[in-house]
Amino acid sequence: MFDPRLQAKILNVVDVSYGGENGFNQAIELSSEILSNVKFIQEKRLIGKYFEEISQDTGKYVFGVDDTLKALEMGAVETLIVWENLDISRYVLKNNNTGEIVIKHLNKEQETNQSHFRDMATSAELEVQEKISLLEWFANEYKRFGCTLEFVTNKSQEGSQLVSDDGENYDDSD
Repeated sequence: MFDPRLQAKILNVVDVSYGGENGFNQAIELSSEILSNVKFIQEKRLIGKYFEEISQDTGKYVFGVDDTLKALEMGAVETLIVWENLDISRYVLKNNNTGEIVIKHLNKEQETNQSHFRDMATSAELEVQEKISLLEWFANEYKRFGCTLEFVTNKSQEGSQLVSDDGENYDDSD
């Protein structure tokens, strides 16, 4: 009696002790391993596609914060792949002497170096106008660039390789 089109989509069958919302929550809990494997497989497929572009040297990929942001600005990014633990902050800094706005992306170590908060030419102090996690900024802004956003972990072999291949722990493909 069950529609065969839906039958092909069943990942797991579990017995629950409750009905309604409690039963639904119990079913999710009992299926958590299966559901995490689905995300794991999707992540492996996504990262595999990225590495395939690199191995074929198609030029349809960039990595690193600076190159990725340039590609985003050009509208050349189809899929933005971001490591879920990316620990980089986006600073909007203002030179009060000139009124110039400067945007910098700094990791935790760079944030402790005060030279990043000074204008090198004039030694003027740069005032922090805004500080936001780059992850959060991507989550808020990716649609503006006409791309999709995918978060990946370093829990799979592919994810671990993606994170370790780039010293900035950040990658993107377009």
